[in-house]
Amino acid sequence: MQYETRRRAAETNRRVRQLRDGDNMAEAVIWNELKAKKLGGYKFLRQMPIGPYFADFVCRSRKLVVELDGSQHAESDYDRRRDAFMREQGYSVLRFWSGDAVKHTASVCETILAALDGRLAEDTVAVDLRFVLGRATGEQR
Repeated sequence: MQYETRRRAAETNRRVRQLRDGDNMAEAVIWNELKAKKLGGYKFLRQMPIGPYFADFVCRSRKLVVELDGSQHAESDYDRRRDAFMREQGYSVLRFWSGDAVKHTASVCETILAALDGRLAEDTVAVDLRFVLGRATGEQR
């Protein structure tokens, strides 16, 4: 049993490294803004596993997941299931288009900061972003 746990952790670590080393310009641009507590003093982790999924960026203290998506994610049922799972874990999920992260970095960062500071208080769906508010512990469906 102990070996299986270690093996899963090693596989998870390999997957995280693969995701981090991927050639994703949008993630590199946003990570440059989030790392080392640059954005409002909030600490973010990159490619953090949450259950069976990997979140692009996570602020654990504020339970916020930030995802950068390409066009293949438009109207994705997989992403909706993923968001629902993360919401059940108490995480809010904020999604942006990768192109916006590169072209409008300041606006994306301001929106992330608004979510961190509690200024986004309800689910929001717009052309350029999607925000799903996390469930409070004990909240009923």
